[in-house]
Amino acid sequence: MRILWRPFGFLRRLLKVESCRITESESLIPLAWKSLIQKLGKAPGIFLWHQRKRFSTMPEIETSRRDSELFSPPSDVRGMTKLDRTAFRKTVTIPVLKVRKEIVNKLIRSLKRAALQRPGIKRVIEDPEDEESRLIMLDPYKMFTNDSFEKAELSILKQLNVSPQISKYNLELTYENFKSEEILRAVLPEGQDVTSGFSRVGHIAHLNLRDHQLPFKHLIGQVMIDKNPGITSAVNKINSIDSTYRNFQMEVLSGEENMMTKVRENNYTYEFDFSKVYWNPRLSTEHSRITELLKPGDVLFDVFAGVGPFAIPAAKKNCTVFANDLNPESYKWLLHNCKLNKVDKKVKVFNLDGRDFLQGPLREELMQQLGPLSKERKHSVHIVMNLPAKAIEFLSAFKSLLHGQPCASELLPTVHCYSFSKDANPAKDVQQQAEAVLGISLDVCSSVHLVRNVAPNKEMLCITFQIPAAILYKNQTLNLENHEDPPPLKRQRTDKACSEEKTTVV
Repeated sequence: MRILWRPFGFLRRLLKVESCRITESESLIPLAWKSLIQKLGKAPGIFLWHQRKRFSTMPEIETSRRDSELFSPPSDVRGMTKLDRTAFRKTVTIPVLKVRKEIVNKLIRSLKRAALQRPGIKRVIEDPEDEESRLIMLDPYKMFTNDSFEKAELSILKQLNVSPQISKYNLELTYENFKSEEILRAVLPEGQDVTSGFSRVGHIAHLNLRDHQLPFKHLIGQVMIDKNPGITSAVNKINSIDSTYRNFQMEVLSGEENMMTKVRENNYTYEFDFSKVYWNPRLSTEHSRITELLKPGDVLFDVFAGVGPFAIPAAKKNCTVFANDLNPESYKWLLHNCKLNKVDKKVKVFNLDGRDFLQGPLREELMQQLGPLSKERKHSVHIVMNLPAKAIEFLSAFKSLLHGQPCASELLPTVHCYSFSKDANPAKDVQQQAEAVLGISLDVCSSVHLVRNVAPNKEMLCITFQIPAAILYKNQTLNLENHEDPPPLKRQRTDKACSEEKTTVV
């Protein structure tokens, strides 16, 4: 292995140096490059360039790096804060193959390897000197001389009576030919992070710009609109999410100021004013995961429902849904979206504080669901609490929430509570947070699911557990050594022994 690596590594260093010279001079075949090709062709023990088959001379990352050098915008756009599209004009020299226009379609399939693969640039163009011919753009990093064609390609050219002679063509690149990442990398200070990703909310691109990107914010917004079909507005979050109404202040960077939008998620439609409610497209998978846990006939309490991404799919699954949100705008759009998705008869909607909802409508319904006739009940009860910044604090509302004889352990409600963690062991941290509020161990009856990475060293997680009867029922004294625990949930870590202490909840 060491013997093979040394010549290849040496070759790669040679190619890297010479490729830089090509970029700087914008010449197709400098003398030094020709000389290198000739030497490699004669050198024993190293593959022949003009006879290579499936072996790649460079790793893909190196090809990408060189491609970005040749097809990068002009250097004088560095530091631009107001977008000037005309400043992105640039001329590069590209190898081309002249062919008769009637055989282009047949030939281009056979030259897939050799042809230029660059989004936004046509591989076949008209010949300015001969209207009966066409020019096939070739890859400038693969095609240097006539010998750059592989044997099979030369055979096809011979069959179609096409000369393998490679010519040069001066290709003019414009703003339209560059990708958003290439434009921003050329504009922003060298070496700094480039924003090329965003959350798409209907026609809105939602960005979270860093401090060093703020001087370029309007240019970045316009580039996102230009390069992403269907995006007509770009916004930047300018403060953290308000924990009361779960919305945030935003600045329109470019495009229209209309924040009324429409999105599709998991085959459901949602409409809302993005500036006044909470919506995160990155939670689509989590919405689907919870929905899949539900069975027809189950009961779902959505404590912080937003505009309905948990409630509406559950209702469509023939579950009975109680959905609540404190934000009046979320409440309004939740009602609207229930009608829009034709589940308004299956969802009871509330506009209450989360704790008031738990101690009011949820408590009343649980008294019925878990009452004397609960043994005949076959469906499950689920409580979703998606307010990661504060939801765990609301778990205290379950203490002594109900009175009377406790129901069977398998009928106890299942809670799905979301939280953030910056701890080195986030799953353990979230469990300990929940245990601290409830005052009881959740080792046996809980599991923790990693939802997503929110920021460096910050995770969003969901802890799922059945509410212990000792917590849920008033004036219950439970000997944990003898009582029947809720069935253990599937865990992502090793369960510990349940505490054998007596717990009294008043």
